[in-house]
Amino acid sequence: KFAHQLDHNVKSLGGRTVTPSVFSSEARLQPLFAIFTKAVLKFIDKKWVSKYENAIITGGLDEIDGNSIATTMRGGRPARDPSRPLDENAPVETDSDKDKAEEHDSEDDDSAQEDEPGQNDLEDMAEDPTKKQQLLYPRLRENLSKQGYRLVGSHSAVKLCRWTKSMLRGRGGCYKHTFYNISSFQCMEMTPSLACANKCVFCWRHGTNPVGRAFTWEMDSPEFLIENAMAEHRGMIKQMKGVPGVQPDRFQEAQTIKHCALSLVGEPIMYPEINRYMELLHQNKISSFMVTNAQFPDRIAQLCPVTQLYLSIDAATKDELKRIDRPLFEDFWERFLGCIDELSLKRQRTVFRLTLVNDYNISNLEEYARLVHKGTPDFIEVKGVTYCGVGGPADLTMKNVPYHEEVVRFCVDLINCIGGDEYEIACEHEHSCCMLVARKNFKVNGIWHTWIDYEKFFELSASGRTDFTSLDYAAPTPAWAVFNSEEKGFDPRELRHKRNKPMTSGC
Repeated sequence: KFAHQLDHNVKSLGGRTVTPSVFSSEARLQPLFAIFTKAVLKFIDKKWVSKYENAIITGGLDEIDGNSIATTMRGGRPARDPSRPLDENAPVETDSDKDKAEEHDSEDDDSAQEDEPGQNDLEDMAEDPTKKQQLLYPRLRENLSKQGYRLVGSHSAVKLCRWTKSMLRGRGGCYKHTFYNISSFQCMEMTPSLACANKCVFCWRHGTNPVGRAFTWEMDSPEFLIENAMAEHRGMIKQMKGVPGVQPDRFQEAQTIKHCALSLVGEPIMYPEINRYMELLHQNKISSFMVTNAQFPDRIAQLCPVTQLYLSIDAATKDELKRIDRPLFEDFWERFLGCIDELSLKRQRTVFRLTLVNDYNISNLEEYARLVHKGTPDFIEVKGVTYCGVGGPADLTMKNVPYHEEVVRFCVDLINCIGGDEYEIACEHEHSCCMLVARKNFKVNGIWHTWIDYEKFFELSASGRTDFTSLDYAAPTPAWAVFNSEEKGFDPRELRHKRNKPMTSGC
């Protein structure tokens, strides 16, 4: 912020920019330093650079004549041929240059780390500044790989969900199995963009993923992503062979991916070819559960039909949203409201996703109700925050994690604030501390229809129609998944596993 303000003040005083402004966290210093260095080399006389570049690189600046350096720092050109015309092509910063430089600042300062030794060689420094960088630079690849991610191409990843492992062993599925009839052991958790426009305090990744306001990196094709993501996912499934409790029939069935949860990390809607990626999923009979962080209304407007579209509603007021999401955009609130408006226009299944964090976003029920009236989502998922251990961006503790009873009470109070007899609690998954509030038109003849008829969805998607509605592919919800059932949302066909030690994290 200081660097941005200083740059603004100098320009206000009439200062002329001779090289592009570069704003960098330590973790992205190398590629940005290459851009800055290239611009400097272009501005300074090439003869002077050729004469002294070895001294600059090796650190032998004492060998350079002080007058030459001083002349250069004042903008002069030592040893320039007087007959040679002045270089009128010195780079001058434009708004687009500034945007490009700022957008390359794609890593949260909280996770800044030093580059590996030997990376800052001359070839890297002199590379073309117009060439797009890879989002996954070496240190980030190393960090994410250690966290269990399988990296795909230059900006994507997959990871095996703990509920996938659980259901392979017959120990129960995730809340999506309860609410929407997905097979957790056949679900691929994936993101086509590890970058995000927020730095949420409850982020599972403790701020280690890159951040950015636009997708400015090298881009892999959707065909490449889906082929390699599925291969990496199947590779992780194969590693479960021989694990105690894994059921042979489910192990075989897990090789066939039926669902894709685009909620792993980052902001999937930032990926420029997201529509084509969705089409490929549906062509492969893979359902799409897409989560977006409500900062890209234009991208939501352009989005093709997906099986279920989520909007993260992390707070009900501007101040609370800024505090909990820590967004990059200055107009984050306007973008947030714009996304809600766009969601209201979608005809397929839409969901408000609320993550409750004690002391952060559990008040202002009236404001939440106003947002619900604005977006008219089919469903409202309300879930207690998952405790990810110490070291997160906000150092959350277990005191910030609400009990299941508190989440239920929040839902009851929210429905009362919404009023109009529009919504009702439909399902719960106590194990995940998660509730589903649904519009009452999904209750047909007294039976909830929150489950999804996936074959019907694929049929409607393949038809090319975009006017089909969420009720066109709704299916009845079983009694064990309904709120206040004896099972509390746990599939009775599964075997409940009790931990012998306290659990320190959720789903």
